[in-house]
Amino acid sequence: MLKELYIENLAVIARATIPFDGQLNVFTGETGAGKSILIHGINAVLGQRVTRDLVRTGCERAVITALFTDLSAETRKVLDGLGIPYEEDGITLTREILADGGSVARINQRTATVSALRELGNTLIAIHGQHDNQILLEPERHLHILDAFGDDNSRLRDYQQSFRELQSLARRLGTLKKTEQNQEQRLLYLRTLIRDVGALELAPQEDEELEAEYQVLLHGKQIAECMQNALALLNEPDAAIEQLQTAEEQLQDGAALYPSLTALAERMTAVRIESEDIVSELSDLLNGLDLDGARFAQVNARREAIAVLKRRYQCDADELLQKYEDAVRELQGYTSAAEEVRALTEQKTALLQVVTEKAKALSNHRAALAKQFVQRVGQELAFLDMPQVQLAVQFTPGKLTMHGMETAEFLISANAGEPPKPIAKIASGGELSRMMLALKAVVGDRDQIPTMIFDEIDTGVSGRAAQKIGIKLRQIGSRRQVLCVTHLSQIAVMAQHHLLIEKRTIQNRTETSVTVLDFAGRIREIARIMGGENPSRLMLETAEAELRSAMQNPLTE
Repeated sequence: MLKELYIENLAVIARATIPFDGQLNVFTGETGAGKSILIHGINAVLGQRVTRDLVRTGCERAVITALFTDLSAETRKVLDGLGIPYEEDGITLTREILADGGSVARINQRTATVSALRELGNTLIAIHGQHDNQILLEPERHLHILDAFGDDNSRLRDYQQSFRELQSLARRLGTLKKTEQNQEQRLLYLRTLIRDVGALELAPQEDEELEAEYQVLLHGKQIAECMQNALALLNEPDAAIEQLQTAEEQLQDGAALYPSLTALAERMTAVRIESEDIVSELSDLLNGLDLDGARFAQVNARREAIAVLKRRYQCDADELLQKYEDAVRELQGYTSAAEEVRALTEQKTALLQVVTEKAKALSNHRAALAKQFVQRVGQELAFLDMPQVQLAVQFTPGKLTMHGMETAEFLISANAGEPPKPIAKIASGGELSRMMLALKAVVGDRDQIPTMIFDEIDTGVSGRAAQKIGIKLRQIGSRRQVLCVTHLSQIAVMAQHHLLIEKRTIQNRTETSVTVLDFAGRIREIARIMGGENPSRLMLETAEAELRSAMQNPLTE
């Protein structure tokens, strides 16, 4: 439970040490005195979001420290998980809010993360503010409230585990189907490539050879004419070779007389021999030159066929041949995803049936739970002076989700004989407050959080209804610690521990103080709540009588 709260430089609170009782504690004070600041302070040590606006003007930081004792097993489990040592009698949570916007969190004086503070805080205190009433107006939250009422959530956990498996399987199946679709496209590409290239029976470097032959065939007549002219100049009478042979003979004759000509004569002999070889090879080439038009058409057609595939697959002929070989190997090693898709589809169908059956079992459980829930809440509403209000739970079947196969909405009938309608269309602010308290009383029994805080649970109520709320809060306080911010005397008199929040001006600065009231102080404060400032003697006597009555007989009318 929350044993003590220390606050320093938080908004208008300069410094305050606030002790708490283990049962019902109430905060009272004038509107604007700073009651909400205490809730902000508690929220801060619970790891909730804070802003630098909370730091007292002119100060560097605000400090809030909370001492908790009688730690629950859940709290100790979280501490062990965080690796934080603790004493058996309690722990301290500290939050420093810096004026520059930063903050520092500590658990037992050890620096900690805000998320660790929040995780631990969730096991220590549950705060129920005015905004919680909006939960009743949001049907999407009602199923969670109903599930929280159940003692055993094993069905829900089991269903959710199976549903997650179904989701995972569905995602895997979706990925595989995309893979299968991509594979089909890839297979089409591979088979088309193999068909196109394989039909050509392409040889390495064939395109280069074809291009060379094409050029010869294209310019064959011109080439033949050049070769014939060259042969004529070399080999006809009085042509080059004959002239070379005459020059050779002259040099040989001269060399016999003049040895210096021997080398030149030999070179001339080599030139004549080389020229004769050229004539011979040139003649062979000319005789082998194919000027057949049919061959030209054949070469041109194959050249164009190869060019089409080169453009289609954006590569040269050698790369085209490599693509063909790679495609053959890939196709040979191909493993289809279709079989795995079929297997997973069968698994999904089977698992969907399992999940559906679990969802139906969960729905049946919730239907039975709803009857108990309606009965318990009805009892609480009757106690809270709303006996005519009847609660109903309306289930609407839907698709499978993480939360089951239905949604739930709380309906109420405000008067006998009237059909139940959505809460938002019927309930007033005061009725919402009492209905929320009834729900907290019913659902709160199921959790192990040792401290509950109600921030102005009395909104919109007065008189007898307020008295019933006070009694109910004290009943809850007999089982766990309760802190309550209230404006009503009917609730204040029920507390075992009464704290007065006052705002005053000291040296031209506003300060808020928190005072634990003794019996006489409680009489004065309750009288003030009843009749305003400067209460009459009669009002003081009435306040005392109400306070004594509550102390003597607190849990009944």
